[in-house]
Amino acid sequence: MKEIINFEHFSKLDIRIGSIREAEAVEGSQKLIILLVDVGEKEDIQLVAGIGNSYNPADLEGRQVAVLVNLEPRMIMGHRSQGMILASEGGEGPVIISPLSPVEPGSRVS
Repeated sequence: MKEIINFEHFSKLDIRIGSIREAEAVEGSQKLIILLVDVGEKEDIQLVAGIGNSYNPADLEGRQVAVLVNLEPRMIMGHRSQGMILASEGGEGPVIISPLSPVEPGSRVS
């Protein structure tokens, strides 16, 4: 288990449900996918996720996922990632965390 944090630290995380609008493989990478995600803001955000060995980009469009939106942006293989899609490590690779029922993009996870 990682270090225990208090509720104040947890409350700093902005985790929302996002709807994937577009997904495409990163050229030159087998596992990276660029995602354009609606997280309830004026503009969609771009994420770069290492899920390409488990998911086909075309199958991700329209899917809802949990996203950490207030993570400091970083460059990954020349593409800006503005957050992180949440996933669990499954036996055959990452398993995306999704709501059981559709919710409004931008709904907060608590």
